[in-house]
Amino acid sequence: MKILFLSIISMGLAYTASAQHIVSLEQSRQAALAYSTAIKNGQLKVSSADFGLAAAKSSYLPSVSGTGLGLYGFKDFVPAIPGLLNKGINNLYLIGVTAIQPIYAGGKIETGYKLAALQQETSKIMARQSVDSVLLLTTQKYWNLVNLQEQEKTLAANEVLLNNVLKMQKDMLASGLIARNDLLKVKVQLSQLLVNQSKLQNGRRLALFDFSIYTGMPYDSLMVMQDTLDKGNEPLLPGGTPDTTLSGIANYQLLLKQVQGEGLQTKLSKADYLPSLSVGLSASQAGSFNKTIGSTFVPAALATLSVPISDGLWGRTKQKMKQRKISEQIAQNNLRDGSDQLQVGILKYWYDMKDELTQIRYAKENLLQATENLKVSQDNYKAGLSTATDVLDAQAFYQQAAVTLNTAYSDFQVKKAAYAYATGKINSK
Repeated sequence: MKILFLSIISMGLAYTASAQHIVSLEQSRQAALAYSTAIKNGQLKVSSADFGLAAAKSSYLPSVSGTGLGLYGFKDFVPAIPGLLNKGINNLYLIGVTAIQPIYAGGKIETGYKLAALQQETSKIMARQSVDSVLLLTTQKYWNLVNLQEQEKTLAANEVLLNNVLKMQKDMLASGLIARNDLLKVKVQLSQLLVNQSKLQNGRRLALFDFSIYTGMPYDSLMVMQDTLDKGNEPLLPGGTPDTTLSGIANYQLLLKQVQGEGLQTKLSKADYLPSLSVGLSASQAGSFNKTIGSTFVPAALATLSVPISDGLWGRTKQKMKQRKISEQIAQNNLRDGSDQLQVGILKYWYDMKDELTQIRYAKENLLQATENLKVSQDNYKAGLSTATDVLDAQAFYQQAAVTLNTAYSDFQVKKAAYAYATGKINSK
């Protein structure tokens, strides 16, 4: 028993000594946030929405336009008229400026501005959602690598154990105490362990490469995650009860924005069938380039009133508004259904964490039993009371128990991150 634990400790120290590039979870998160294309695109969409809001705001200001017209004829447009017009007119110009200020447009301007503001808020929520998704995946990839590191330590310790058994068997074979067949069984199991060790190392390299690509950190085969699985203590649930509050969850906020958006779209559609009134000023000047006729400056005030008639009389407005009301009801239904699904998801991740805690408790108990069983099997084998097969079975049981415990601890951290994401707290310090 003492030899076993000393072997495990020595392998752990050897592993630590070879690790040259230690990475923490916080470093990983910050690197991924800075590197993620999804986050950068989310910020660009926020900027685009800002410009959209500014454009909608400009609708409150007057619309100013200028016009210019110049004509030159190879023949006179107007011939000379004796006593009235000494020269014929073969050129003409007209310039003017018009400013129109909407007074009432059925609520289109205000509603359009509210829609642009809503789009801006929605883009910000989606940008935060991108951040949360990156943090979730980074955290899960990180703990997966921690698990693989722990599994490497477990297999390394079991390799030492099997080599000790193999050495003991070689001595016993040389003394004629066992058959050569017992020695071959140990060699076979050791070979299988080495194969598993090779597969695990390759799997870790692949996971490390994937981690580097996702976070933007340079790939380094000596990169090691800082955290270890503290198997001496049982992890704690984040709170005594599941937090099913939805107000801080991005998906719920997006559902609310969808309901608001459908209401605004209805108002915008309704505005198409309401009267609109605008007032304005116009100033123009006309004349000829060669001053055949004098220039004239003409200021004017204007007002326009538009009243839709046919749409309201022939039923189009009424049917269109019915369609909009249906769209609003669909959005309300989606909000209710989406809220239920979000709460179910939160509860699922909560109970997933509880299941992992139960798994940890049983895995710890199994590891204690496997450790004791291995010690007894080794002692009995030395005393000639058991066979090499018994020792090998005990070693396999011990190895599986250690692997299961490692996985249970890392899976808890993965489920904990998923729960934090589901409750909108993955970005909380």
